[in-house]
Amino acid sequence: MNENEFAARVAALGGQLYVVGGWVRDRLIGRPAEDRDYVVCGLDAATLEREFQVRAVGRQFPVYLLEVGGRLSEVALARTERKTGTGYRGFEARFSPDTTIEEDLYRRDTRMNSMAVRLPGGELIDPFGGRADIERRVISATSEHFRDDPVRALRAARQAAQLGFSIAPGTVRLMSACREELALEPTERVFAEMRKALASPRPELFFIALRDAGILDAVFPELTALDGVEQPAKYHRGLDAFEHSLEVLRRTAALTPRAATRFAALVHDLGKGLTPRQEWPHHIGHEERGLAALERLDRRMTLPRPWYRFARFVIANHMRLPRLRRPGAIVAVIGEMRHGGFDAAEVAAVIRADHGDLPDFLRRYDLYVAVLDEKRARLEFPADLPPRERGRWLNARLAGALARNFAPARGEER
Repeated sequence: MNENEFAARVAALGGQLYVVGGWVRDRLIGRPAEDRDYVVCGLDAATLEREFQVRAVGRQFPVYLLEVGGRLSEVALARTERKTGTGYRGFEARFSPDTTIEEDLYRRDTRMNSMAVRLPGGELIDPFGGRADIERRVISATSEHFRDDPVRALRAARQAAQLGFSIAPGTVRLMSACREELALEPTERVFAEMRKALASPRPELFFIALRDAGILDAVFPELTALDGVEQPAKYHRGLDAFEHSLEVLRRTAALTPRAATRFAALVHDLGKGLTPRQEWPHHIGHEERGLAALERLDRRMTLPRPWYRFARFVIANHMRLPRLRRPGAIVAVIGEMRHGGFDAAEVAAVIRADHGDLPDFLRRYDLYVAVLDEKRARLEFPADLPPRERGRWLNARLAGALARNFAPARGEER
């Protein structure tokens, strides 16, 4: 069944079919628009289920999965909502054949998400000015109902990161009003929005928007702790620790699309938020404090294990790697990277974003690895070497191979 056939069948039953939400928005923005979500007005659940042989998925806000044009699409009945409690479950939904498309759109979060296209014909239904917001590159709440679901505040910030749009002042105020409930939201919902934001073209805008709305500390207190923390001006051009972390995130995003690497860039200096104020602008030992802060964040949010392990490596080593010159230390770090499955290009992306340059072993990582592998393949442990001495013996010979093949640049230590 193609889309026109679907619309014709709905119309024959006395209803009206619309495409809604992200597909409409993205088409007007000029972004790729693939998945289509549909809303049906004028029919009840029994009629839809009987005529299209579908069953509702989800209890609170049921949708129907129906193949349209070769794609499995979500189909919903038009509804209105009333806030009855806290969080995203604190709603009462009302489904009625009398609900208009304008009433259904009114409950949505932002104006650019509150548009529909009538089928057939393609008429744009835009009762709240979503198209004008797109033209002005601004994100505006559709109504006061924005704050009914606190995660909408994160979603607005995420859309700013994805689209590069500003957020209207009135919407920032509504985001601020979500603060209390946002702190109670399931962490998986918070992480889902952060993950999408980190994959966006401008991920730093997500965290700036949350900071400006006064809600960053409700979800990421470890980042809030960096705001206003002084750093040595010689190295950081007057940026505080929060601004520097977002600058490193921005630079890393220009080098790699991987969300896990971008996350590591974001949290690389978390420990500076725990430096005693009397020690500012210096942050000796912030790597160890950063590992403790990451541990607390992980206990609260349960990060994906690859994210957590890579972030730990970056936090622990981001100050050390650029200065690494001794062959034995380089052998140990390369071994740690290979054992951890850390992509050298991703490590290099964060180090370059933070320091502006790379040590030789990261610039020519593959060549270093080739030398080590060739040397290791030719080595045999002496028969009388105690097992506990083998690691030291092997590392010494691998370090020697690096020293012979990679002379340090002038002024560098061996």
